Amino acid sequence: QVQLVESGGGSVQAGGSLTISCQLSGITWRMYSVAWFRQAPGKEREGVAGIDSYDNTIYANSVRGRFTLSAANGKTTLYLKMKNLKPENTAMYYCAADNDVLQMKAMPNDHRVFNYWGQGTQVTVPV
Repeated sequence: QVQLVESGGGSVQAGGSLTISCQLSGITWRMYSVAWFRQAPGKEREGVAGIDSYDNTIYANSVRGRFTLSAANGKTTLYLKMKNLKPENTAMYYCAADNDVLQMKAMPNDHRVFNYWGQGTQVTVPV
C-alpha cells in the first residue's frame, strides 16, 4: 500500500536553513500530486508547497522565495528546502499524496483533498 515517511525535522535558529524529506513507497499510480502541509498548535493545517499531477510546482505565498520543493526518483522522494526560517514557521510538517488531485493552480484550502499522509516531522524555530 501507499506509504509516506517524513524525516529531517529539528530545531533551527531563526535565519537558519533546514531540508526535510519525504519518501513514498507502494506508488502504482500513473499520475499523482504530492504536497507539504504544516500545522501549528491551535491552527488549521495549511498548504506549504506541492507538485501536481502535471509536475507543476506551487507555493503558498507565505513561503515563496524562501522554500524550495523538489522531487527525485520519479517523484517518490520529496525535499523541502527551507531558508531564512522564522519562529512563525514552527509546526509539524506533513507530506501528502493523492492520485485524484490532478491540477493544482494554488495550494488547496482543504487539506482533506489529499488522502495519503505521512506521520509528520517537527520543525521548531525558537524565538
